[in-house]
Parts: sequence; structure tokens; C-alpha cells
Amino acid sequence: MVKESSKDAVVLIDLFDNCCHKKEKTLQHIWSITQKPYGSNIPFTYFMCYQDPRHKEDNSDKPCDIPEMFIDNLQNGYKIIKDISLPAILYTIKQEVDDQDRSTVHIILPQRRKLEMDVYIDQLFTAVYTITLEYFNVHQDKENTIQLCGIEPDKNGLADEDSQEYARRNIKCYLQTLPSLKGELLILQSQIIPEDIFLHGFTTRCGGISSIATLSSLNLFSSSKRRDPKGVVAENFRRLGKAAGFDPQMYVPVKVDHGENVWIMGKPEPPCYDGIVTDQKDVTIAAPGADCIPILFCDPVKKACGAAHSGWKGTLLGVSMATVNAMVSEYGSDVKDILVVLGPSVGPCCFTLTQEEAKAFYDIDPQCVRQYESPNPYVDIRRATRILLERGGVLPQNIQDDTTVDKSQNVTLCTSCHPEKFFSHVRDGNNFGTQICFISIK
Repeated sequence: MVKESSKDAVVLIDLFDNCCHKKEKTLQHIWSITQKPYGSNIPFTYFMCYQDPRHKEDNSDKPCDIPEMFIDNLQNGYKIIKDISLPAILYTIKQEVDDQDRSTVHIILPQRRKLEMDVYIDQLFTAVYTITLEYFNVHQDKENTIQLCGIEPDKNGLADEDSQEYARRNIKCYLQTLPSLKGELLILQSQIIPEDIFLHGFTTRCGGISSIATLSSLNLFSSSKRRDPKGVVAENFRRLGKAAGFDPQMYVPVKVDHGENVWIMGKPEPPCYDGIVTDQKDVTIAAPGADCIPILFCDPVKKACGAAHSGWKGTLLGVSMATVNAMVSEYGSDVKDILVVLGPSVGPCCFTLTQEEAKAFYDIDPQCVRQYESPNPYVDIRRATRILLERGGVLPQNIQDDTTVDKSQNVTLCTSCHPEKFFSHVRDGNNFGTQICFISIK
């Protein structure tokens, strides 16, 4: 039988119920499971062990009673991760796996922890990882029933749904203890949106807990194609909501399709849309951006607002004016009262398209394209957005972008040029983070 390769893999042995170390039959079972897919070439192995809070100073490399049959045969190395919290252990291991750019995780765990582990995996990992679970049963003494030393006494015997809720609560509590990365949480605001009527902002990458370099730190989007998991992104949102003053439970983002569809909140929701408008109070609408333009719209007269995601395709399709038109038709807004703010996005200094793709922008205005004769001209999607908005009737002075005279008030900064402040797909590649624009009516 061909054994699996250990190059991209790690093995996690869940000994959190620390008295199972003392059960010879249990340990033999775990060892046979460990050997089965890899033979003698067992990948780097993590032992997940409970840390008694009374003995935190114990940082020994060998957990209680793990026999030499394990340690001596781990040719590719091992490490013991101890904590009072299982989510803390798993997240610590995940960070090391990410640093090593590994993605195959083989977890060997007690059968009784299956439902909990399903929640931990769902909240702390993504589909980027190939995760295999195999189970063992803790063998009991003839005379005594094993006490599960690493588990709080009142958790034993929980119903399935209670066990999963316990796991979710455990994850949230742990993630809330993590320090913010890249400084304090920073939100950019526009000086043209009336703060007495609207709550709004454009996020930066500062102040979250995402640890992967290209996603650090306030990444606000979890994807099956990236390594930042749902639990971490949810904690980032919790911190953002607390800092900005909105309830993350009342947060509604667009469902990006790089098109021009706009959802009028309160009407049937389409499957995807890049613009959203509302006149409802206390609901926060939002749009993402990581080079694409996050755009905010507001009408202080009719007290309505909107948000849109405008990439180069959405710009050409007219998503910005589609959002304006939705506010006009649905809320009776006068186009001359609508204020529009373009957020952080890739500038013409850093964004190129093929000459064929750039031609559509050249047709809007030749000044939207630089070096048009080259195979990959530089394209100014912000300028194209302004031109299309002005042609649609939005007043030039009611549009805030990078043409702002007072540069200290500029929120339309180039995402690619400011790695310390923004995420960027152009700069960082496919494992990029996401910032957002958000707005609500007070």
C-alpha cells in the first residue's frame, strides 16, 4: 500500500482530556491510527494538551505521560501545545501551519468531541485546508470511569446542540482576548457626509486580529479560497462595530457580482448585486473594496443612503449611476441632492488592463487611460466613475474623490501604494484582504 506524503501535512493528536495519556489501550489505538496513512514517515505532529491554569509556568516539552513509543518515532518532529482553551490550541497550530504554507491537517481526536471539533473547524479553518478527522475511544478502567480532566465538570453530558453552542462560545471568548495587530483600529470619514444624519466610514487594515501577512489585520471577508476563517472575520467585525458604533447583527453587505444590479432594501433580494440602497434607520449597509472602489451615497434631504462596489467591469456597466437612479426612483431623491464619496481604491498609478479592455475607458474619456498605445495601458477607474456620475446629473461638487483640493481630506487613496494602511489584490495576489465602506441612517 502506498503511504501518504508527509510533506504538506501535519498531524494533530487531541489529548486535551489529559488522563487518556494513562490508558495503554487508548494510546495503542491512537498510535495505530497515526501510522495507518503514513507508515513510519509520520508528518510533523502536534500534541494538543490541557494546561492546568495552576501550573502555567510548566512549559516542558513533554506532556504528562506521553510514552516514548510516540516521541522516539516522530522523525519529522513534534511540538506540544498546551492551554486551558481548545480554540487557543487549534488557532496557535493554525497560525504555524499558515507560516509553513501547509494545508493538509490530519486530526486524531476522541469520538466524544466530534461535534465540537466540527464547529472549531468551521470557525477556525476554511476550505483551503484539507482536514481529515479520525476518532478514538477512551478506554475505561474496569474499576473506575475516567474523569475527563481537561473539560469543565458541567460540560460532560451536554446535548449535541449545547455542545456545539459551547464550542462557539469558547471560540468567541478566546478570539476576543487576542491583541489588535497593526495598531489601533482606524476608520476614514468623508467631510461631505453630514454626521448628524449618517453614520459612515471607510475601513483600513489596522486594528483587527487576522494574522496572515496579506490579510493582516482587519480583514472583513472570509472566503473558501483564502486562509482567514469565519470566526476571525466575525471578531474583526465585532471590533469594527464597537469602534464605529453599529451593530454587526444589523449589517447588510452587497453580494458582489461585478455587475450593475442594485437591491432596494425591503423589496425581494436578488441573488447578487453590487449596489444597495435603503431609507431604513439603524441598519448598516456596506460594500467591499480591495482595489475596486467602495462608494457611499447619501441624500440628506430625503434621508436615504446607498453603498456600491465598483470594479472596472462594474464601472463600465454603470453601477454608480444605477445606485443613484435607485435612490431617485424609490425615495424621490433629487439627483442634485445626492452626495457621493469614492473610497480607497487602486489608482491609475498601479492599475493596468489589456489595450482591448482599456478601450472602453478611452471611449468614456481619453484622460481615463495613460499610455494607451502600450499593450497594458494604465486605467483610471475613479475618473471614469466621476465622469459617468456627472453625466447622470450628480453635481461635480457633490462628488468626493482624489481630486479633493485639501489632500488631508482625501479618502480616495491608492490601495496598492499604501501597504501599511490598505489591502490590495493588485499588490498582494489572490490571498488578499478586504476593507469596506459602510453607512447607516441615525
